[in-house]
Amino acid sequence: MKKKRKPNKGLSMKTKAILIVLLVPVAVTLFTLTAIIWTGIQNPELIKKSASGLMDFQDRHTATVIPEEYVPIYKAAADEYSIPWTLLAAHHRVETRFSTMDPLVSPAGAEGHMQFMPCTFVGWGYPGCSGLGKGNIPEKDKTDPAVIKKYGGYGVDANGDGIADPFDIEDAIFSAANYLSKSGAADGDIEKAIFHYNHSDKYVEDVLWFFNEFESQRLARADDTGDPSQ
Repeated sequence: MKKKRKPNKGLSMKTKAILIVLLVPVAVTLFTLTAIIWTGIQNPELIKKSASGLMDFQDRHTATVIPEEYVPIYKAAADEYSIPWTLLAAHHRVETRFSTMDPLVSPAGAEGHMQFMPCTFVGWGYPGCSGLGKGNIPEKDKTDPAVIKKYGGYGVDANGDGIADPFDIEDAIFSAANYLSKSGAADGDIEKAIFHYNHSDKYVEDVLWFFNEFESQRLARADDTGDPSQ
C-alpha cells in the first residue's frame, strides 16, 4: 500500500511578500551599479567629470574660513591698489590654501604664497623669459626691486626690507594686488583680472566662488558689527 504524500504548501503569501520587499532594493542597487559600470566602460570621460565635480564640491566646502592673521595684510594691499581685499583672500585660498601647501613651489615653477611665475614677478623683459615664464633668473635678480622695475615685473617690496620676495607673505600679497589691479580689478573687472592671473576658465570659476563666499562673510560681519570697513 502506497503512502499518501503530504501536500507541499510551499511559501505562504505573506512570506513571499516579505521576500519581494527585501529583494527589490537589492535588485535596484545591482541595476544601478551595473548601469554605472556600463556607462563607465562606454563613456569614461563622464565618470571622470562626475568624480571631478564631487571633488570640486568637497574642496570648495573646506577651508572657507579666512585665517585672521592674513586679513590686515589683505586690507593694506587692497587699499594700496584699490581692489577688494576678499579677492586677495580668494586667490590665496585657491593658490596655496592659505600658505599651507608644502612646498610653496608648483610643478610648473610658480613660487611663493601667491604662486608667481618668476618671469611675471621679475618682468617678461628679463633675458631668457619665455614659455610659461619659469625663466633662468638668479636669486639675487629675482628679488631685487631695481631689477624688477627695470624689466616691468609685478614683484613688490611691501615691508621695506630691500627685497621683493614671493616667499615673504607681505611681499607676495602686495605683488598679487599689484598684478590684479593692473589686470582690471581696480576698474571693477574682477573676472578679467582673475583670468589674467591664470588663463584657465576653471581657475576663474574657483576664485570667483571663493571671492563671492568671502564677500558674503564680510557683509555679514559688517551687518553684525555696524562697521562697513569689515
